[in-house]
Amino acid sequence: MVASSSDVCWGAPARILEVPCVSVSRRCPVAKSLLRHNISAMRQDVLPGYDPKPGVSISTLAYEYPPAFAVPEHAHGSDQVIYATRGVMEVSAGQSYWLIPPQFAVWIPAQTVHRIRMPGAVSMRTLYLRRGQAPRLPSVCTVLHVAPLLRELIVEAVCIGQLRMRNHLHCALRDLIVSRLQSASAVRTSVTLPKDARALAVAHACIADQADSPSLRALCESVGVTVRTIERAFQREIGTSFEIWRRQVRLMKAIELLVGGCPVKEVAFEVGYRQPSAFGEMFRRTLGTTPKAWASALLNAERGSGVKLRART
Repeated sequence: MVASSSDVCWGAPARILEVPCVSVSRRCPVAKSLLRHNISAMRQDVLPGYDPKPGVSISTLAYEYPPAFAVPEHAHGSDQVIYATRGVMEVSAGQSYWLIPPQFAVWIPAQTVHRIRMPGAVSMRTLYLRRGQAPRLPSVCTVLHVAPLLRELIVEAVCIGQLRMRNHLHCALRDLIVSRLQSASAVRTSVTLPKDARALAVAHACIADQADSPSLRALCESVGVTVRTIERAFQREIGTSFEIWRRQVRLMKAIELLVGGCPVKEVAFEVGYRQPSAFGEMFRRTLGTTPKAWASALLNAERGSGVKLRART
């Protein structure tokens, strides 16, 4: 029996969080050993402590993050699947930025420096895979759609704690997790952030206030910089105009809302469009289909149709 996310008990946030994994399944009848997550260790660039130990194929972490918590820049020696059963994560690697709702996960290859921020409370369930265990997955960070089966497999692995190579049941679970990860639909949505401090401040202000859709001039005034300076910075560092960049920000937020079941009209308003038809046209030009059709394709993928969702390049 695969444990559901409701079978996991939450620990109260603290500097060192202790999160017991509790399940009603036969394999996890009582609280397991507490998973310790030392925040001070995050100051190091590389965190080898979470990587699978000898004899372990996949190690895991269950962690409860409070709102506005930020995990500083770091890397792991193992491949990582960052997933949350509850809450939305902001994940960054280099200049790339993703919003990750519970329907998505991020594949982070080994040695990739990344950071995470929690806008609200987040229930993270992370997998650390021994390097080379999923050879068909990309060598770069990739957002994956998490279908219900994969979700439950991740939760069950976290409940177990460590999948050992000499345990036949653990090996079967590992193989199934790898298979579902490698067949998961890649969701081609990301935003590149500028390095220039002033342009980055404008970018963050834009991301934080999409529904009101303030003009570039208003955003620049709030930061204390000229429009011309920001336009040049975006062209120089991103290779595109601010308005084209903002369109990608809107698309990323729209996908988050669509996978959460929001109606198309509501999504359009939330990402700054006053006319749903204009939003639909932007979505179609970028992803090659309408928002409703895209959401339907995602639902079909969950049901095992094998539909792959890819943005036009």
